Amino acid sequence: MSAILLLGANGQVGWECRRSLSLLGPVDARTRAEAGGDLTQPDAVVTHIRATRPAVVVNAAAYTAVDKAESDTDTARLVNATAVGAMAEACRDVGALLVHYSTDYVFSGEGDGPWAVDAPTAPLNAYGLTKWEGEEAVRASGCQHLIFRTCWVYAARGGNFAKTMLRLAGERDALSVVADQYGAPTGADLIADVTAHAIVQALRDGDSGTYHLAATGVTSWHAYARFAIAHARAVGWSVKVADDAIAAVTTDAFPTPARRPGNSRLDTSGLSSRFGLTLPDWQLGVARMIDELPVPA
Repeated sequence: MSAILLLGANGQVGWECRRSLSLLGPVDARTRAEAGGDLTQPDAVVTHIRATRPAVVVNAAAYTAVDKAESDTDTARLVNATAVGAMAEACRDVGALLVHYSTDYVFSGEGDGPWAVDAPTAPLNAYGLTKWEGEEAVRASGCQHLIFRTCWVYAARGGNFAKTMLRLAGERDALSVVADQYGAPTGADLIADVTAHAIVQALRDGDSGTYHLAATGVTSWHAYARFAIAHARAVGWSVKVADDAIAAVTTDAFPTPARRPGNSRLDTSGLSSRFGLTLPDWQLGVARMIDELPVPA
């Protein structure tokens, strides 16, 4: 295979894609600091694609500051939509497959069932709207593409919700965690591995599509925190907070500039069926991530 261009190579998903994509061929891993890797400079990204003519472009870069996007919508749109549309057109022109990641935030966040891929979209904040606009730009470009919507992404590298809860659990006697938002914690390593697997089949079959990619099962942030803390305690972490001192609260206890979806559940049946995959339960990935962390002295 010709080279794979990976954008956002230092992010959670991008870092894991460096590993998974290396099995498919040479990876041109670009960070924001490198030429052709900064999505606030769409023309430079397009120039790099046209000059290098990769077989696959994996866009793991995005504007993900959900609250900041409410007041910085122009930059969020530039990165999440304008640049994505430009790279999609460049991929069409050079015959490259484009892999792009999106989010459950394209939906309204209402209800209590998993969102089907073809469910009506209704973003409830600026971040979700710009991600939806990016999706539409990819589909309208005519390039071969895979769009993966995911949710509640975490990685062992860098910060994440579980790590924050473990730190606080070692410092405080009580915690309050939101219990009326539901989804499936999904590891960046899982996303990267599925991406590599799907690329092989998409290149072979020449098809395009939008898919939901998430771990199986469902939980709330509150139950997620309790699981992470209990598992850490079981493997030797010093935990100060008692299980019954982790209070369940509603979303309005933590006001934020951007509205958060109450329902981030995603129906992944289309992905499993198309690519012959069995997606693991969310608890397996979270436990593995905690097991790999050094136990604090």
